[in-house]
Amino acid sequence: MFEHDQEIVNSLLNENEDFKRLYEKHSTLKHTVKEANERHIDVDQFSLEGMKKEKLQLKDRMAVMIEDYKHSHA
Repeated sequence: MFEHDQEIVNSLLNENEDFKRLYEKHSTLKHTVKEANERHIDVDQFSLEGMKKEKLQLKDRMAVMIEDYKHSHA
């Protein structure tokens, strides 16, 4: 995730508690979705779809924060 902006991600993780919280929540959801897709944990389809949507929303919010960082540090 955000491979091209890893330096910015690292800076935001160190400097911005909101970004860090979003990143950690996204990582947790990513792991849970992966486990559910591989059938390692039992999750109903409705819950799984909700987790996927939330994960994408978190990623979108982090992308906005990364773009804001780029513009403010240009």
